[in-house]
Amino acid sequence: MAENKKRTSQKVAHLAAETLHDNKASAIKKSLAASALAQTHTSKQTGAAMEHKASVVLHSNKYSDETKTLAASVLAQSNKDRKAK
Repeated sequence: MAENKKRTSQKVAHLAAETLHDNKASAIKKSLAASALAQTHTSKQTGAAMEHKASVVLHSNKYSDETKTLAASVLAQSNKDRKAK
């Protein structure tokens, strides 16, 4: 498996932490935030289900820019082998 060496940036990690503490944040935004935070200082890669969720967010007009930022970060850290297929 090809390792994706990308990590969540400090700016996105801060947004993710704020999101997880926000009682008004949507479930999908919190899910993306948790995934982004989990990849901050590790070599973890985005799983297929989260990849799909992030892709749906990026292709929809109903999500905020912040939610799309989290989705983009999560997708950037997806499995390179899966991307190549």
